[in-house]
Amino acid sequence: MKSLCLVTVGVLAMTLLIASISLLVAHVFQTVVDLQVKQGTVLKNGTETFEAWEDPPPPVYMQFYFFNVTNPLEVLQGATPLVEEIGPYTYREYRPRVHVQFLDNGTKVSALNPKTYVFEPEKSVGDPEVDLIRTINIPAVTAMEWTRSTPLQFATEVLLLLYQESLFTVRSVHELLWGYKDRLLSTIHVLHPEIDPVFGLFSKMNGSDDGEYVFLSGETNYLNFSRIVEWKGKESLSWWTTEACNMINGTDGTSFHPLISKDENIYIFSSDFCRSLFLVYDSSGAVAGVPTFRFVPSSMVFANTSVNPANAGFCVPAGNCPGTGVLNVSVCRQGAPIFLSAPHFYQADPKFIEDIEGMHPRKEYHETFLDINPLTGLVLRAAKRMQVNVHVRKLPEFFETGNIRTLIFPVMYINESVLIDEASASKLRHVLLEASVVTGIPFVIMALGIMFGIVFIVLVCRSQRISEESTEEERSPLIRT
Repeated sequence: MKSLCLVTVGVLAMTLLIASISLLVAHVFQTVVDLQVKQGTVLKNGTETFEAWEDPPPPVYMQFYFFNVTNPLEVLQGATPLVEEIGPYTYREYRPRVHVQFLDNGTKVSALNPKTYVFEPEKSVGDPEVDLIRTINIPAVTAMEWTRSTPLQFATEVLLLLYQESLFTVRSVHELLWGYKDRLLSTIHVLHPEIDPVFGLFSKMNGSDDGEYVFLSGETNYLNFSRIVEWKGKESLSWWTTEACNMINGTDGTSFHPLISKDENIYIFSSDFCRSLFLVYDSSGAVAGVPTFRFVPSSMVFANTSVNPANAGFCVPAGNCPGTGVLNVSVCRQGAPIFLSAPHFYQADPKFIEDIEGMHPRKEYHETFLDINPLTGLVLRAAKRMQVNVHVRKLPEFFETGNIRTLIFPVMYINESVLIDEASASKLRHVLLEASVVTGIPFVIMALGIMFGIVFIVLVCRSQRISEESTEEERSPLIRT
C-alpha cells in the first residue's frame, strides 16, 4: 500500500511539472487572454470599448504658454530677440465624438470630433482677457509675404501705414488665442473673400471640429483598431511633394490597438501638424499602478534631409528645408509663414535656440510622449507639446521689417495633456488582475508539481531510513551481554 502511494505521488508530481512546462512553452493561457483582448477591442455599439472611444472619460487639459518680446525696437535694428515665457493659461478640453455612423457592415466608423475649451482659472497664471502679450504681428507679416513682388505690394504698404501696423503687436491672450477682427485682413477680405478677417491662433476652433474622420473598427483585424482611412473625404493629403509624405497613417492619438510591443512604431495622424508622424519605444513604467510603455516621437520625424532623405517631401517649395526640428506648415495655413517645432526648440538644430534669447529646452517639460498599457492599448497618460513659430526676415519692400535678422520666431506653445482618472484606472487594474490570474495558471500547476515532488522525495527518504534501521536491528544478536 505504501509503495502504491509513493508511486502515485511521484507520477502526479511528474505529470504536473510536465503539464506546466508544456503550457508555458505553448503559451496556451496567454493565447486565451490575447484572444479575449483582441475580440473585445472593437468599435461596436453597446460595448465599453465603443463608449470610451466615443466619449473619453479622463479629463484633457490644454495649456497655452506665450513668449512675450521685451526688446522689440532692438530686434528691428538687428539685435537678438529677448523673450520671456508667460503661462500657463489652462483650459479644460471636452472632445466627444458626434454624428457617429457605422459603415461597410461595421468594419468602418465615421465621426466628427468637435472640441470645446473652458477656462480653468485655478490652473492658470492670470486672466486671458486682461493679460497682454507683445509678439509678432502675424497678419501683417503674412500680408507682406503674400504681396511682395506683386502689383498689390504698394497697396499693402499704404494700408500698413494707414493702420499704423508694425512688425510687433500687443494683444490680450484671449485675442491671440480665439481671435480678433484685424483691420488689415478685413480690407483684404473685401478683395479676397476666402481670407478670414478674424485672426487667432485657435480662431473658430472652440466648439468646432477639424473635419470628418473615417476609422477602421478593428472587426477584421485588431491591428487596424481606430486606424484612420479617410479625413475630410480623402484618403491622402495634397500639401506635400511626395506620396509617402501625403499618406494618412495611424490613429488620431487617443486610442491604439491592443498587444503593443516595444519593437513596433506607433503611427499618428495630426491635423495640427498637417501630417502623419510616428513614435518609438522609449521606456517602461507605471501609471496609477498600471504597467505602461512610453513612446516618444522618433528623432527621424523632424530630422534634416541629410539624416532622413524621406523628409524632403515636407520641404515646400521643393528644396527649401528649414532644418532639423522645424516643419514649415504654411501650405496648410493659407500661406501664413507658420513653422512648427517642439517647445523651446527641443531636439531642434542648435541655431534656432541660439537665435532667440530665452529658449531653455528641457526633456521633462517639452517632449511629447504617450504612456500606453501594452496589453489593452489604452492611453493612461500623454502630453502633446507643440510650438507655433513665425518665419520673419527683412523685406526691403516694406520698411516695417527694419533690419531684422532672418529668424524662426517663437510665438507660443501648447501642452495638451491627459491623465487617466481613478475610476478608469481601478477598472483597468481589475481587468489586468483577471488576465494575470489566467496567465498564472501554469505557474500554479508547476508549484503543485514541485510540492508533490517534495512530498515524494520526503516519503522516499523516510522509507529508505526505516529500511536501513530495520536491517540493522535484524543484524544485532538476540542475547546481549
